[in-house]
Amino acid sequence: MGNKLYVGNLSFNTTEIAIQDLFSQCGSVSEVMLMQDKFTGRSRGFAFVTMGSDSEAQAAVSQMHGKELDGRALTVNEARPREDRPPGGGGGRREYGRR
Repeated sequence: MGNKLYVGNLSFNTTEIAIQDLFSQCGSVSEVMLMQDKFTGRSRGFAFVTMGSDSEAQAAVSQMHGKELDGRALTVNEARPREDRPPGGGGGRREYGRR
């Protein structure tokens, strides 16, 4: 198991400090990355937490999965590597019926 964890089902009001305080009960927390919407700056409801070691990460998963934070039951598991996505994404302008 790696030491980077996915933490989901977060309240939009949860802060990185609250997440760090909670996970520090399981060991040293190297990094907390709360994902935010790039347009609004509002939380997207999930974060990534990097623990100091694999054993601390395993302890965090077993102790924190299902634990309540800000009124929400957390989903905690090992983070999967980011999938490669093809470049592009559309968004092009289309003009149908125009001559």
